[in-house]
Amino acid sequence: MNNLSGKPVLSVRNLSRQYQSGESILQVLVRANIDIYPGEVVGLIGPSGSGKSSLLHAAGLLETPTSGEVWIKGKECLGLKDDDRTRVRREEVGFVYQFHHLLREFNAVDNVALPQMANGVGQATARKEAERLLTIMGLKDRIDHQPGQMSGGEQQRVAIARAMANKPSIILADEPTGNLDPATSGNVFQSLFDLTRTEGVAALVATHNMNLTTYMDRVVTVRDGAIVPYS
Repeated sequence: MNNLSGKPVLSVRNLSRQYQSGESILQVLVRANIDIYPGEVVGLIGPSGSGKSSLLHAAGLLETPTSGEVWIKGKECLGLKDDDRTRVRREEVGFVYQFHHLLREFNAVDNVALPQMANGVGQATARKEAERLLTIMGLKDRIDHQPGQMSGGEQQRVAIARAMANKPSIILADEPTGNLDPATSGNVFQSLFDLTRTEGVAALVATHNMNLTTYMDRVVTVRDGAIVPYS
């Protein structure tokens, strides 16, 4: 467990999210609150439809909730202009999804270098950082391979390295091993866990896989729309 005495890197405050479902309103999150601190890995457990993805999308500034606040590194972000929200999302948040969404025509190094170049980093510097991250992820011998030449676990490791490419403050991972067999799932999550520790990045990881909770500093769940400790 990390020391949580510092300031949260991510704070969700009184977050509510509702959806129109036919003629009724589906209330997914109800005044939900959570703090994520630098360097800690937090598991988010719950069945499909419980609100895990809605929480991650709001926390990552991908969706606008019905109400509430999202603070990233001490700044409330939902009230920012679109361009400013995009900048915060690009610079401070890394996303890992169930599907890797790699660019199939590019090799592993280029997939990890491109987000950096889009953020203004020169090509040589971006490729060097990409090689460093991929080496940490155990892919030193696969850096020149395209996604189609790699296993599912290797592709997801590339996706994790890509999420780290712009040195975010927090990783938001939505079922990052959901497409993998149990053995590969454990190995990939170990890589994610090790990389967050190496880089000092916080992570909020939504998963169905209870075996992965052993890696977490703490585990929470969504119950009746609120975020509560998992027990």
